[in-house]
This record gives sequence, structure tokens and C-alpha cells, in this order.
Amino acid sequence: MNHFNASRQPMHQRPNAAPGSAEARKLAEDLMDAMSALLGLIERETELVRAGKVREAMTLESKKQELSRNYVGAVSQLKANQTQLAKSAPELLSTLHRHHDAFRAMLQVNLTVLATAHAVSESVVRGVNAEIQKRNVPNTYTAAGRRAAPGPRHITPLAVSRSL
Repeated sequence: MNHFNASRQPMHQRPNAAPGSAEARKLAEDLMDAMSALLGLIERETELVRAGKVREAMTLESKKQELSRNYVGAVSQLKANQTQLAKSAPELLSTLHRHHDAFRAMLQVNLTVLATAHAVSESVVRGVNAEIQKRNVPNTYTAAGRRAAPGPRHITPLAVSRSL
């Protein structure tokens, strides 16, 4: 496996040349390797976020970006040769489609976990802000016996550090 030389070749090297069986397998293996590596990292990130270890999950970001670039490169290479692959190795292409569907499903789980964590943290910050504002507003009533709405001078800004 000459991975070093393969990674140095330009991605658009042979998009019009019909890939042989060995080349088709190499393209498929590259994509499967990229998906497996990225999926492993995403599963780890999902576990960490679910466990509330957001700071630790954030340390995976640079590796996630690198693996995402590898994945996009492998997909681009495969797309450039899709017509030829469909002719020379249709079973390989259908297998890749099935694996890719499973990969997308796992990505959706990860995105759902991240969105939930974001919503929960936003809810916590809004709740803290509401409590702070309640304490700073004087308890007064209008002539009609309703609670008076606070004026802008009674609202205290809330500062939040985005770094964990």
C-alpha cells in the first residue's frame, strides 16, 4: 500500500480515464477509510457531549476538520469517476451507497446531540438572565393594581464568557 504516493497525486488526475477493478477498489477503500475514521471521531464526540464533557469534545475539533477534508476529497474523487465505476463495478458502488447511508444516519444523530446541547445551554443562560433581571427590578404596581413593567434603566446586562 503506497499511501504516501497516492496522497501526493492530484485529485483530478484521472477523472476521465475508466478505472480498472483495482483502481475502483482503491477509490472505494479510500472512501470507506475516510468514513470510518470520521465516524469513529464523531461517535466519540457524541459520547462526550452526552456525558456533559463539552470541553473534552471541543479538543476533537481540529482532528474532525482534518478527517472531514479527507472525506470530502475521497467523495470528490469517487464522484469524478462515478460513471466509470457504475459500468465497471456496479456492486461496489451500491455497497458504497449503503455504507454512506449508514454514515449519514450517524451524522444525523451527532447533529441532534449537538443541537440539544446547544438548546439546553441556551435555556440555562436565559434562565439565569431572567433570575438576574427579576432581582434588579423594583416591585411596584400601577394604579390599576398590575405589576409595573421594568424600564430600561432597571435591566442589567449579562456578560457570558464563551470559553469553557
